[in-house]
Amino acid sequence: MRDAGALGGSICCMAATCSGSGGKRLSIGASKTPGRSAYAAVPARPITQNAPMPHLVLLPGLACDERLWEAQLPVLPPAFEPRVSDAHTRHDTIEAMAAAVLREHPGPLVLCGASMGGMIAMEAARQAPDRIAGLALLGTNPRPEAPEMYELREGAIELFEQGDLREVIEPNVVFAFHPAQAADEALVQRYLDIVLDAGAQQLIRQNRAVMRRPDARAHLPSLRAPVLLVCGDTDRLAPPDCTREIAALVPHAEVVWLAQCGHMLTMEKPAFVNAALLSWLGQWS
Repeated sequence: MRDAGALGGSICCMAATCSGSGGKRLSIGASKTPGRSAYAAVPARPITQNAPMPHLVLLPGLACDERLWEAQLPVLPPAFEPRVSDAHTRHDTIEAMAAAVLREHPGPLVLCGASMGGMIAMEAARQAPDRIAGLALLGTNPRPEAPEMYELREGAIELFEQGDLREVIEPNVVFAFHPAQAADEALVQRYLDIVLDAGAQQLIRQNRAVMRRPDARAHLPSLRAPVLLVCGDTDRLAPPDCTREIAALVPHAEVVWLAQCGHMLTMEKPAFVNAALLSWLGQWS
């Protein structure tokens, strides 16, 4: 059996370390509330008064489904007609997943992606920048796969192909959480159930898609839509440096840091995620 911590990065959406580019200074918020820092090197694309209300599409992470957004869906403004995409379950690459989201959800879009969902959102913004009214990126990574993570995912895929699904996943899901939330057996079990329900084939296909993901850093500087970045301060799968790197690249970003939070933001700190999303979405009301 491989090292649990290493495989934990493979079975979940993200892993590996991002190095910050040192572009813009961020201020990290207080420990008990989500801190905010907003800055703009170039103004975001203005929201015109008579523009149609964008639709809000939620993009789950690897091996996840609408249950990832269980705490968010009841509070999101109905005017956005929020819906959860399942494009990641039907396509083999990040590019194809993004194209499906654009094809299946017409009109201007606000895309909210967690982890692998953030990769899909960034790729959709590359494919159709004029369709994207805003991006909310939760615990995601703009970089292509690092060689060491490519090897780790290949190792995990081999085990999935051999039928060792529960044996690999069960001891590793805690690495997606801050230690305080990892001690919550019911919370961890909910996430474990979601991943196991996805099944081996989905885990294999989606890990391969992440392994072949494009480098989003090349097009992020041209993005003019408002961007919200949310990251757990102890995220071990998409470390804070990944968020800092995105913030340094996009012309306009609002950054929210969640204290004592790991990778599973929407499940670990639902009230803070909800507050951040609702505040940010208020610019369209």
